[in-house]
Amino acid sequence: MTGSLRGAVAIVGIGETHYYRHGQSPDAEFKLALQSVLNACEDAGMDPREVDGFASFSDDRNDPPRLAAALGLPELRFSNMQWGGGGGGGSGAVGNAAAAIATGYADCVVVFRSLAQGQFGRFGQGPRVPRVRGRNAFTVPYGLMSPAQAFAMRVQRLFHDRGVSPDTQKAVSLAAYHHAQQNSRAVMHGRPLSGEDYDNSRWIVEPFRLFDCCLENDGAAALVLVPAERAKDFRHAPAYILGVATGVPERAAASAHNAPDYATSNFKTVAPRMYEMARMSAADVDVAQVYENFTGGVVMSIIEHGFCTYEEANDFIRYENLVAPDGRLPINTSGGNLAECYMHGLELQIESVRQIRGQSPNPVPGADVHLIASGPMVEPVSGMLLGSEATL
Repeated sequence: MTGSLRGAVAIVGIGETHYYRHGQSPDAEFKLALQSVLNACEDAGMDPREVDGFASFSDDRNDPPRLAAALGLPELRFSNMQWGGGGGGGSGAVGNAAAAIATGYADCVVVFRSLAQGQFGRFGQGPRVPRVRGRNAFTVPYGLMSPAQAFAMRVQRLFHDRGVSPDTQKAVSLAAYHHAQQNSRAVMHGRPLSGEDYDNSRWIVEPFRLFDCCLENDGAAALVLVPAERAKDFRHAPAYILGVATGVPERAAASAHNAPDYATSNFKTVAPRMYEMARMSAADVDVAQVYENFTGGVVMSIIEHGFCTYEEANDFIRYENLVAPDGRLPINTSGGNLAECYMHGLELQIESVRQIRGQSPNPVPGADVHLIASGPMVEPVSGMLLGSEATL
């Protein structure tokens, strides 16, 4: 494939701060960003002053020139933000950083995301503004305001039109909480979830119960990317970028819930391009980290990435198939957005790197190929495949 990033760039450092519940960070958001970058450089065994680029997503408030000044970088050569899509930009930001390295714009790029929702406002609430405009003007006056409400409608359509059972959502939630119990970093570590607990939890908006919804957290995460030829010079086994893609299908962002394909996670056109770059298919994937804004989006994503059909979903998306180490498709092995933390999904990339290194709290033996699906049901979405050296 012309212009492929396959095997050209590697992740050699990962860093994160402590993950706090919403509003509980004692540090400013900018300080959290700096700490995650420093932790990622320390993990790689490199001087932070080797960094010459930054990439982020979803309107991150922490300006790269300011980060460069605080870190003492001699030069900033690349600064990039993935537009729109909330957590849909997580893999896209990594792709942007990798493209910058592969084309010579920079030599060492840090992808980061920093959130202090307690200092700036909560994602889970409706807009708190004196007036609304654009597509919100079609919904907010009628009480359809929050992300949970908007995405619930799309998932209800999936269940109605395709015969997919809401029990698939329960399986996703139970798997995430199961994995979090082995992860001491997870916000929900020490708080196991049973099937009965799930069934008895309150409705947020049908078909989402409390445990179908992502957490709200403060913290920061970062990844260090370098050219593949330098990857073995660092402290840990590198994770190589095999494929990355971003985008949405035709008219996916049509106003007032009027997209021609409504019950979709928006990966139907993105996933094939990601697989094409990687020269792989769903059959090659060993572990998946799938962004959970809401569990219904994970169900859609599993189907749209080719792991099962709509008709097979009720049999495939079951708890025993989703848990490490022996499930057919272990997912969100750190606990994910539901039970580890909500760092706009960038913690999913970190967990994939840990799996490749053998450092995951829920390791899957012999897992060489890892899928990260960022931001189902938003516009745009993005996805990536990471691999060990054995995949090159």
